[in-house]
Amino acid sequence: MSHTSRLTIVQTTTRASPGRRSGGRSTMAEKGARSRGWIIAGTPGWGRAAGAAMGGRSGRAKAAATARATASPPSVVSATQRPRSAPRFRSTTGDTGGSLAPGERRRAPPATDQEHEAMRRRPLLAGALGAPFVPRRAAAQAGDAGLAEVTVNVFPGGFNWPIFAGTARGFFAREGLRVRMLGTRGSMEQMTDLAAGRFDIAMTAVDNIVAYVEGQGAAPIGPQPDFFAFMGSDSGFLSVCVAPGIERFADLRGRTLSVDARTTGYAFVLLEMLAREGLGEGDLSIVTVGGMTQRWEALQRGEQAGTILSCPYDILAKARGFRQLARATQVIGPYQGNVAAARRGWAAAHPDRVVGYVRAYAAAIDWLYEPGNREEAIAILRRNLPDMGAALAAETHAELLDPQEGFFRGARVSEEGLRKVLDLRARYATRPKELSDPSRYVDPTYWNAAMGGGR
Repeated sequence: MSHTSRLTIVQTTTRASPGRRSGGRSTMAEKGARSRGWIIAGTPGWGRAAGAAMGGRSGRAKAAATARATASPPSVVSATQRPRSAPRFRSTTGDTGGSLAPGERRRAPPATDQEHEAMRRRPLLAGALGAPFVPRRAAAQAGDAGLAEVTVNVFPGGFNWPIFAGTARGFFAREGLRVRMLGTRGSMEQMTDLAAGRFDIAMTAVDNIVAYVEGQGAAPIGPQPDFFAFMGSDSGFLSVCVAPGIERFADLRGRTLSVDARTTGYAFVLLEMLAREGLGEGDLSIVTVGGMTQRWEALQRGEQAGTILSCPYDILAKARGFRQLARATQVIGPYQGNVAAARRGWAAAHPDRVVGYVRAYAAAIDWLYEPGNREEAIAILRRNLPDMGAALAAETHAELLDPQEGFFRGARVSEEGLRKVLDLRARYATRPKELSDPSRYVDPTYWNAAMGGGR
């Protein structure tokens, strides 16, 4: 019996409201961030009265020593060929040239995973993982005098744990850096602001860098050959989570799954996982629902049978009776998720800051992995995500610091994982093209300088 369900994109997301402005003088980076989101700076707690900033080495020994003695967390202020059976999207919104289904209306583009999670008026995990960003004026930390400032644009959440720990333990200050975190509401905004030089470093999915270098990004800023990644962080911690009663991928035939948006790397990961499990065109439907929080809520309401989630949403899903069908890396192998990225011109002008950032970030990951630091590490995480309970924090620790699947030791970009990203985008993008030169997107020069060429 053949299955003929057409794969459609149905978009159902609303946009976030702009961030509130605050008074006082601001740097250009602060002004840009304040008009788009939030600024993170100087006191404890993420999303209430606190968050996390950070720092790296630039030869300012005295200032660094002072900063180490006074460091405190900041606050939020502001392959191969595509298998023949691989599923394909049919657009209902015009993003791939498709037409609307009868009775449908065009809707605003959905937020991607990271875009939706950062929306200003939403808690990080709907009350389970942190309060919303609270805009307020950024203030320098005590003891910062003399340190070189680096502005880092981030999406809120546990993925910033190395930054939280690097700040609390003084690893960034030891490198002579004061890191100021700027919050973003989405990848389009983040990439637009990176191109405009409104901050120095972006913590982002490497697929975003590839997309914008190739001129495939959603923001109307054209190709950005100056973008590049210089450090790896993690795999993205992606899993396919499904409704109770679904035991295997074959049970998804005739069902509906959700993704964030058609053009994102995480949607490509889901398509590849399905294809490798023998599910292709006509076997199931895929709809776009929005970011991770929105998809998790829709899954709970029974609107779809499954979706792709990241930690700690997968932990919440399992706790509520849903099934984690498979982790992405178990099906497709190594995958490069989040990286540190910058503009080549800025990095060339500030090599010490880039090298110091890599060295401090890697040191923070090493510290997080030490078994004897577990309790303090969890305390740092909960101080920056104050609504995260003890049990969820403990499970998050187990997943994000899994010896095989956790943060990348040494903060090195996974060459095999990057090849997987390029392969998936080359085959699943709306305008497929061969992507075979990793040096267009990653420059290991700064990592080699920081880590001695190998680790």
